[in-house]
Amino acid sequence: MEPIITTIAAAVALGAGAGLKDTASKAVTDAYNGLKKLIQDRYKNDKGITFAVEHVSEEPEEESRRKMLEAALTGAGADKDTELVTAAEAVLDAVKDQPGGEEAVQQIVNQQVIGNDNIFSGSGNVTVTR
Repeated sequence: MEPIITTIAAAVALGAGAGLKDTASKAVTDAYNGLKKLIQDRYKNDKGITFAVEHVSEEPEEESRRKMLEAALTGAGADKDTELVTAAEAVLDAVKDQPGGEEAVQQIVNQQVIGNDNIFSGSGNVTVTR
């Protein structure tokens, strides 16, 4: 999957997951809400994307839901949406600033990164470049 799309889907999942916890910082909550609103406003006519975002938000730890969101975003060409990418990066940065946040970002990205036609999961380090 395209690294940019993976970044966006990971940001939705991590933001939603953090938002479900009482310990989420205001920065994470604000960044996630901004990302979600941007997606809903920008892609309001694409029911596949809006459904997938809500679907991920309900169970952010579910990998199949993130993959559905990735597919919808890919189909819409969201990887070329620089404002969306910036909003997703803001969520990831806010999550990374939380205790255990860096590991959470690495874990979710490791589950989804594809390279050389192989899916890498669970081991090694993956860096999302921006």
